[in-house]
Amino acid sequence: MSIFENAKVLIAGGTGFVGINIIKRMLELRANVRATLHRKAPVVVDDKIDYIKCNLLNMEDCKKIVDGMDYVFMCAANTSGAAVIASTPLVHVTPNIIMNAQILEAAYFARVKKFAFLSSNAAYPPSGDNYVKEEAMFDGDPYETYFGVGWMKRYTEILCRMYAEKLRNPMKTVVIRPSNIYGPYDDYDFATSHVMAAMIRRVVERHNPIEVWGTGNDVRDLIYIDDFIDALVMAAEKLETFEPVNIALGKGYSLKEIMQMIIEIDGYKNARVVYDPSKPSMIPIRLIDNKKAEKLLGFKPKTDIKEGIRKTVEWYREFNGVARI
Repeated sequence: MSIFENAKVLIAGGTGFVGINIIKRMLELRANVRATLHRKAPVVVDDKIDYIKCNLLNMEDCKKIVDGMDYVFMCAANTSGAAVIASTPLVHVTPNIIMNAQILEAAYFARVKKFAFLSSNAAYPPSGDNYVKEEAMFDGDPYETYFGVGWMKRYTEILCRMYAEKLRNPMKTVVIRPSNIYGPYDDYDFATSHVMAAMIRRVVERHNPIEVWGTGNDVRDLIYIDDFIDALVMAAEKLETFEPVNIALGKGYSLKEIMQMIIEIDGYKNARVVYDPSKPSMIPIRLIDNKKAEKLLGFKPKTDIKEGIRKTVEWYREFNGVARI
């Protein structure tokens, strides 16, 4: 039996990509789910979910939502794509630090059993073509373009460690460092989406030409959302000490390779792709070592990149009513 069965579980960020998918999983595990709303309406509509509209920049709201909860998944964040990070980096720093610090403190005083925080592989320093391991996080600054958001994630990890190890009555915290997640319910708005979602949308909607920012030579580790949720649940169930862990596919692909796979899988004949090296290109190469997750959690991703793309393309077409032409 899962620890989440009949437990009171808060998902902060209930309309975001990870939040939506963890809500669906918690319902399957028969948890009593509470989820936060901010600007958007609920995506998962179910009488079993207690939705609370709130602003996590407000401490009183943070106290209200964690009250009586057993477990907290902190999935809420101010996020966006490369253009916004490059042009207005503080939008990812100040509000996120405030939200993270306040909900951690509120959860601690509410005597929450365990708090799970989603960190980021963007917080790692440059690692070249090496598979980056968890212990490398503080070996240097993050990439310059991710300096602000990377240190914001690092600072929140330090807070998680403090609550887990440095207080008289500690609160168990779980820190997950995902690679690039993709799949159903991702953000497909071009103004705020990450590269995988943007490429899938452009192919499905038959853009001509298909425009891709950067040279196409950037390398990413991409993990399908269902696999990531498997690992997130495993980590929240099994980790009892502060032990940050990477969750990744464990293999990298260039954006050109990924684009070609999307085009072939969706059957876009004579597609023309134009790469724009003048646009922001954030991290040239990022490979993630996932051996610790396998050792501590018994986690191995089940979905290879082509199967994940196929599932995502099918979902996008059905969810948005896009017919194949």
